[in-house]
Amino acid sequence: MAKRINQESFDDVVKENMGEFGMEAQEAIDDAVQQFESQGVNLANIVKDASLFGENGEKVEHPVITAINQLKISVDNSDKGEIIQILKKLKSECDVDLAKRCMAGNNDAYTVLLNAAIKHKNDNELLKEILSGLISLTNGQPDVLDEAGCSFLVENLTTKADDKDLLVTNLKLIRNTCIKHESNRQLYVKKKMITELVNILIEKKKEPAVVIEACGLLRCLTYDDDVRVPFGSAHEHAKMIVTEGNCLKMLLELSQEYSDNTSVLKELFSTMSVVVVRDEFCKAVMDMGGLDFILKALQNNLGEKGIVKQALGLVKALAGNDDVKVAAVSKGGIELILAAMTKHQANAAVADLGCGTITRVVLRNPANCAKVIECQGHQVILQAMKIHVKEELVQKQACMAIRNLVARTREYCEPILELGAEALINTAKTNHKSCTDEAKAALRDLGCQVELNCPWKGENVQIAY
Repeated sequence: MAKRINQESFDDVVKENMGEFGMEAQEAIDDAVQQFESQGVNLANIVKDASLFGENGEKVEHPVITAINQLKISVDNSDKGEIIQILKKLKSECDVDLAKRCMAGNNDAYTVLLNAAIKHKNDNELLKEILSGLISLTNGQPDVLDEAGCSFLVENLTTKADDKDLLVTNLKLIRNTCIKHESNRQLYVKKKMITELVNILIEKKKEPAVVIEACGLLRCLTYDDDVRVPFGSAHEHAKMIVTEGNCLKMLLELSQEYSDNTSVLKELFSTMSVVVVRDEFCKAVMDMGGLDFILKALQNNLGEKGIVKQALGLVKALAGNDDVKVAAVSKGGIELILAAMTKHQANAAVADLGCGTITRVVLRNPANCAKVIECQGHQVILQAMKIHVKEELVQKQACMAIRNLVARTREYCEPILELGAEALINTAKTNHKSCTDEAKAALRDLGCQVELNCPWKGENVQIAY
């Protein structure tokens, strides 16, 4: 990981440049930036503003710090209008960039804002402004959250459920503090937040904005994006979401209620796709009529890119179950997948998801392979490779789809090779190192010449038992 320094260390170097070498403020900053970056220091968290230095290098108070100090004083003694003005000033500064947010965080902004929120928790208008300020502060720096703040925000999910705008703001803030922070996610789950979110989705199902934010937060609990921890709880959280509150049935019912609202429907599909992490969950969705509904929604919204992407992703997730694979094909799933890929052939995300869904559906299923070939699916896959030659994920998924199509049905090798598959796969292998294994597997099963290397070789060392 890149080295980091604090704001004070950077400012000291700037001050030294101005005092000892007679540099102007901007010149001194540029020199300091060059010095630190040459040493491999990441300066994303550092404010580099020439207006903060006087003629002799003395520091001028940054507007962020001024706003924090004003808020400390005003939160007890000023009227609501003045507090809101200070909050908006602090929020606007934090919205500029990460460096200003870090400066605010390092100068007690979180503590000041949280104390203000707790003090004014019965004033919904003011509380909403305070939470909005916290949203700006925590954007990209979830580390500021502490247990007191976590408890307060979870409590708000119940106590502020009747104020839609405040509830949405509270959900957005919780989500901010969960992104790239495994410890925070686990802390929220320990405080029974999953149950609270399920209750919100049930009680506020008529509020689209609330449904969208609650779904986004549920998905956030399943992320595995914190590089600081060796193992996360994404899988466990996904299982808990399903088992606590009969979530699959609820999400399906909500999807049916919002079948005409694509903005909400795609969020619900996206949420379902990340929680069906067990074979029985996939089967349960199908048994409740979910697969029929998803395919119908895809058919009715083929022109809607958002729905197409999320529906393909959900079918791909559900097709981890062998019964779902068979049912999806029997219900016209292959035709719909290929129609979506053809209609949105210029969209790399649709191509990626389409190839990935085919990969999953035909795995270990010769009958499904036959259906794909019958529908000219191999042509659609190879066309995606031609159009998105620079897209690594598309190339990788396409190679896997081709490999699965011919692994158990070698009679399809010839029609695929006749369309120039070998050259396309070799191009993918050459252009994208991450595609090497998938490309070689596809070439091998197509019967093409391929060099298979042993990545690990012994060095004449006696094997220890």
